[in-house]
Amino acid sequence: INVTMNSTGTDLETVIVTALGISRDKKSLGYSTQKVSGEEVSRIKDANFVNALSGKISGVQIKSSGTMGGSTNVVIRGSGSLTGNNQALFVVDGVLINNDNTNTSEQRTGRGGYDYGNAASDINPDDIESINVLKGGAASALYGSKAANGVIIITTKKGKSNSGLGITVNSSLSLGNIDKSTYAEYQKSYGAGYGPYYGSTGYFEDIDIDGDGNTDLVVPSTEDASFGAAFDPSLMVYQWDSFYPELDNFGKATPWVAAENDPLSFFNTAVTTVNSVSFAGGTDKSTYRLGYTNFNQTGILPNSSIKKNIIDLGGSFKLSDKFTISSKLNYTNTAGLGRYGTGYDSRNPNQSFKQWYQVNVDIQDQRAAYFKTRKNITWNTNSSSDTSPIYFDNPYWTRYENFQTDERNRIMGHVSLNYKLNDWLDFMTRATIDNFNEIQEERTAIGSVDTSQYIKRLNSFNNNTYDFFLNFNKYFMGDKLSLRGLIGSTIERNALNRTSASTTGGLVVPGLYSLSNSKELSSAPTEYAPVWGRNSYFTNASLGYDNTFFIEGTYRTEKASTLPHDDDTFSYSSISGSFVFSKFIKSDILSFGKIRAGYAGTGNAASPLSVYDVYSSTGNLNGNPLYSLPGTKNNANLKDEQTKEFEVGLEMNFFKKRLGFDLSIYDKKSLDNIMSVSVSTATGYNSQWVNAGEMTNKGVELSLNAKPIVKDNFTWGMNINWSKNTNEVVSLYKDVKELQLASVQGGISINATVGEPYGTIKGTDYIYDNDGNRVIGSNGYYKISEKKIIGNVNPDWIAGINNSFKYKNFNFSFLIDMKKGGDVFSLDTRYGYATGIYANTVFTNDLGNPVRNSIANGGGVVLDGVLEDGSQNTYRVSADTYKNPWGYKHAPAKAFTYDASYVKLREMSLSYSFPKKTIERMKISNLSVTATGKNLWIIHKNTPYADPEAGLSSGNVQGYQSGAYPAIKEYGLNLKIQI
Repeated sequence: INVTMNSTGTDLETVIVTALGISRDKKSLGYSTQKVSGEEVSRIKDANFVNALSGKISGVQIKSSGTMGGSTNVVIRGSGSLTGNNQALFVVDGVLINNDNTNTSEQRTGRGGYDYGNAASDINPDDIESINVLKGGAASALYGSKAANGVIIITTKKGKSNSGLGITVNSSLSLGNIDKSTYAEYQKSYGAGYGPYYGSTGYFEDIDIDGDGNTDLVVPSTEDASFGAAFDPSLMVYQWDSFYPELDNFGKATPWVAAENDPLSFFNTAVTTVNSVSFAGGTDKSTYRLGYTNFNQTGILPNSSIKKNIIDLGGSFKLSDKFTISSKLNYTNTAGLGRYGTGYDSRNPNQSFKQWYQVNVDIQDQRAAYFKTRKNITWNTNSSSDTSPIYFDNPYWTRYENFQTDERNRIMGHVSLNYKLNDWLDFMTRATIDNFNEIQEERTAIGSVDTSQYIKRLNSFNNNTYDFFLNFNKYFMGDKLSLRGLIGSTIERNALNRTSASTTGGLVVPGLYSLSNSKELSSAPTEYAPVWGRNSYFTNASLGYDNTFFIEGTYRTEKASTLPHDDDTFSYSSISGSFVFSKFIKSDILSFGKIRAGYAGTGNAASPLSVYDVYSSTGNLNGNPLYSLPGTKNNANLKDEQTKEFEVGLEMNFFKKRLGFDLSIYDKKSLDNIMSVSVSTATGYNSQWVNAGEMTNKGVELSLNAKPIVKDNFTWGMNINWSKNTNEVVSLYKDVKELQLASVQGGISINATVGEPYGTIKGTDYIYDNDGNRVIGSNGYYKISEKKIIGNVNPDWIAGINNSFKYKNFNFSFLIDMKKGGDVFSLDTRYGYATGIYANTVFTNDLGNPVRNSIANGGGVVLDGVLEDGSQNTYRVSADTYKNPWGYKHAPAKAFTYDASYVKLREMSLSYSFPKKTIERMKISNLSVTATGKNLWIIHKNTPYADPEAGLSSGNVQGYQSGAYPAIKEYGLNLKIQI
């Protein structure tokens, strides 16, 4: 290209990989896309590369659960399905990737379990060349029913023709520690107890421990709270370690003081090492690339790790001038040990640490007790004479005895054949595979609080897709008029197999984790093994005139096996256009300008086995098998969900691309949602699948790029992404006004409510007067309302600001990630405020006395509010027991529902590339060292004692924290060598 001819300063056009792997000039597109380089997602290492997209793409909300290797929620332009999948579709080199998580329903609703992560975490960021995000329906319609939620297209690295043996070695080490601002801050003034309910002291049990005939002071070990006696080092008491003969303090009283090592000392420094090597090259007829990556991470919890071994092999070969064959094969082995327990569950140490705890218990003493005896020596026993655990195990017993393991082997790849019929027409056929097999094993040891158990799950998935494309790219009128597109067909077949089995009634032999080691006859395994498929026919055509006017249309017809046999075919279509108006403007200021518009229909097909009723085995009676219908009635008239979307956009660049923006406005409507609604139990069912409901998403997306400074030795570049989405549930089924997505602990439900955004949080609230003051009853406590909407999970807007600076051989960049609005309910503070473990439950009241004093001794508090007659409250209420006014006993759910806004310093990196003269002497082509940081600073948040992003799992149930894990600050160093 003769650069002098580009008087507008547009230089080379940006190439975007669109649906079905089609490469297009970005200026010709009538819809919104955004590109991220592979370097941007591989610079800072994570067990799930998707987390690295946060803040880098407008309109895409990325939310990690906060656990090691845990799942990540990826939602583009808001949720569109009421009960179905709202996650983006992942496509790697044309292979449609399964991104399911295999977490249990109990785990997803906060009742306990492990977060095993999304399947997309198997994608290796070191192998990624670029990521293109197709946000709207017009961009993704070619993928049909799988693409209603947008598409993330990943192109991996390949070898290059006429290059030698290119060797790249990457080695990185990162260390992570918890961000203390996202964890409990413990009070150090009062110890174990729920209040003054015992003996002569009121806080201790009076028991004669040493046999001298006098009663001694014994800490109430059953009470998992810290509303006990004020600490006094001169007071000698018998604590948990006084009653185990194996321990040094057996039979001894010890000073009544706060623990030197609180639960913060339970967490380790996380260590992540990633080492990779790749070989890439090619000749005039062939290309090849072979890569190997080893990922090894130990988490912040004891006995936790994730290990990955990844092999990536690809190549192409020209059989003739017209015939080319190419292939790609990726193998990933992932092994997890000691993944973090989540939710309200004994396997999650935070259930105790953040909700029910005695601050006099020293965590390191618990550690020493476990490693000395390898027994479940816990602070929380049935009594001083019965030292079996009552509510909580020793946390080290939990981590080393009640642990899980998992392993997944996955193969992704394709083989493609391309035949060039002539200079404007070629035929391509491709076969792809996505296959994985996974085993999950969970253990509860004999001697634990919970009944001993062994659970074994086997999951396998296989997808085979066969594509047939006829591609055309023809120019007319002396290259003024261009016509390009394709006609194609896809055959897709899927098979899923899930088997789950567990022991019953406990284990017989300690330490033997086998289904046969069951005290009682184990029930038959639960099995789920659907097979389903789609046949699709589609066409796409784009007509361009003079590189200025473009119009594009798509039509796709699908036949889906998950729909009724006599009504299993449906169609999607899209149309979009763009106009490069800058061609008609002669200006030194304007470099490029384009307006675009598009309309599309996409949707979601029904889930497997939701059309025709099937029987389930329920065991046997006297040797005779029993079968029954499930609780949900299937629907033989079910049809696909429909999503209609209209989008307009404006792209402009100024000052030879020193400044530019991309603005999109969209209006998306989802119809015929597939949902399960309650029906009369007289029908023999609890619920039924129906097509009903409407939901809308309307939004604005803005991406701004600028280069404020461009000098010979110094460059400053900036990228800002901002987006706002407004969601509304327009209607549900008939007269139904609310659909409950999940009922969770704390009296909370997550719902789809007519007239409200999807994901309303419903619970009790304060009662307010006409001026908005909280009303206080005659007992001095706040009056509490019936259950109502108290929040919703959707942010008002999200944004990211990335700055990069280059000075000679140095590169420095940092990313500020922001979210405004959206709510989260915390079960941690609901219980933790009642049990008195948090620092904010200890303070000096308005009388100048400790608030935990009895009212007779000047304690207590006068709550801010008005009485029912409108006068200012003057009642004083006690704050010396778990019935204080801040915890679950007297505060509504609204008190524990917080604004989940945040501003975070998400990433920072500083790299140095060695000068060319230096590396030439070393006989290498590139050498660089990079220092990185991740989640370094939460600049602003409103959630006390928690990371506002922390959650349970990916999926539709968001806005709930129970035993939430802290954020991790990570610091790393990376060395890259190219030969």
